Amino acid sequence: MMKKTDGKKSVAREQLLVTASKLFFQNGFHAVGVDMIAAESGITKMTMYKHFPSKDHLIVAILERSDELYWEWFESTIHQVTEPENQLIAIFEAVAERHSSSPMSTFCLYQGVAVEFPFPEHIVNKAAVAHKQSVVKRLESICKQAGLHSPELLALQLFLLLEGFCMSSRFFGADSPVADVVNAAITLIKSYR
Repeated sequence: MMKKTDGKKSVAREQLLVTASKLFFQNGFHAVGVDMIAAESGITKMTMYKHFPSKDHLIVAILERSDELYWEWFESTIHQVTEPENQLIAIFEAVAERHSSSPMSTFCLYQGVAVEFPFPEHIVNKAAVAHKQSVVKRLESICKQAGLHSPELLALQLFLLLEGFCMSSRFFGADSPVADVVNAAITLIKSYR
């Protein structure tokens, strides 16, 4: 009996995460209320509050899931590439390829958080900042492995290039300059050899 209840909770939690993610993606965080999430998911508000004490906690859980998916994608992208410098380029090629096949795939929930939850002490902002800082640190680690000069600075610049591409793709959609982001990354990396 206990396992069935746990299973139902897991199914309910999963449904809430999927539904809320879709709604936040389509409408923004503040435009979506708990009533809308409950109605769209078919999960009662009482059940929702058993899993997430507040809408903000639900958003944090979505960001944490997004973080896990991001790192699975990131590590699988560089897994087959042996040279660290080529790993950096592979990241940009993969981002460009994802964008070419689905322009909205470069939509970044974390950038949405920066706009809608700008205060650093807010739990949603903290979750987004933690993810972005981990991206910079991982890029820095690869830059160090590649033996590139000023790995901290290069990692930050590569991060800014990724963020800028994600944001520009929101403006330009399918017309976003996909090849340019790869060429810009290659030029930037070469300048730190």
